Amino acid sequence: MRTVIFDLDGTLADTSGDLLAAANACFRQMGLGDVLTHGPDSWIALRGGRMMLTEGLKRVGQYDLATIDAYYPVLLEAYGGAIDLHTFMYPGAMDTVEALKSRGYGVGICTNKPEALAEQLLQSLGVRDAFASMIGADTLPVRKPNPEPLFEAARRAGGHPDKCVLIGDSDTDRNTARAAGVPSVLVTFGPSGDDMAALEPEALLHQFEDLPDIVDRLFA
Repeated sequence: MRTVIFDLDGTLADTSGDLLAAANACFRQMGLGDVLTHGPDSWIALRGGRMMLTEGLKRVGQYDLATIDAYYPVLLEAYGGAIDLHTFMYPGAMDTVEALKSRGYGVGICTNKPEALAEQLLQSLGVRDAFASMIGADTLPVRKPNPEPLFEAARRAGGHPDKCVLIGDSDTDRNTARAAGVPSVLVTFGPSGDDMAALEPEALLHQFEDLPDIVDRLFA
């Protein structure tokens, strides 16, 4: 079976609001107040917890690796406690997932979000059962851009690792697909959308409704 594997944050769902809230909870504990702002800093949120802590501390001139290490578990706990207050699936995402399945594709997720949090979020949004596989940052000993999580997502979705396409929103996703020797499709509707063309993916996705035809063409 051929498979379509999705990144989660910034690809299927806009999770930036809840991620930024968790980071700001850490900054408030540090006595710094809310350092990051929803909207302008959404692109930072979708790069992960450590990136948010790093960029926030640099912004106030207090970058320190030990502080990042200490507060990363605090951030994850805060995020898990309020994981879906502001998060929403991108328009057309789930209809497109069902359309891909109706065309015979296996569909899964490969994310650098910790597995337990990814599972929690997908269950909370009511969409977990739509995906045949879900590989998180800590499911395997390695994470994206190593290609093995992508391969494993394809396998668990019932497909062959060489016959998959990765849908993502970052250079990490582009580099993962390149390392795997498979096509990538990068979305342009996320916070970093304007930067996607420069990464030269096999295709750009401007709206989810176009994805089934794009995938058909990539596998032709």
